Amino acid sequence: MDERTVSSRIEKFMAYAGSLPNAQSYHRKDWDTNYFEIAGKMFGMMSLVGDSKAIITLKNRPEKNEELRELYPGVVIAGYYTNKTHWNSVYLANTAFTDEEICRLIKVSYDLVVLKLPKKIREELTGD
Repeated sequence: MDERTVSSRIEKFMAYAGSLPNAQSYHRKDWDTNYFEIAGKMFGMMSLVGDSKAIITLKNRPEKNEELRELYPGVVIAGYYTNKTHWNSVYLANTAFTDEEICRLIKVSYDLVVLKLPKKIREELTGD
């Protein structure tokens, strides 16, 4: 996959993550990375540059993370700079995952982080 395609994927995933309810996606300067958060809690981060080493790091259930690493060796690795049990990194210059599949992984990560927020904050975010 060429650099232009990977850069396009990065833009698409930034837009998608930022479109989730009450979420933000932005360039976090102190970490020099693209960053996804809700209520001050990270649900993902992603490379800035669309090259062959570009990755997206997302949360998932531990058993699902293991399964993905086994199914996609060299494409899915234990989370880069994160807890290796709860986070995976996916190389973006791959054809193993469609954009829609990565968007689903972003949504899973978002949902898991929202579930761990204190009840009061969840209620404020959802209006319930």
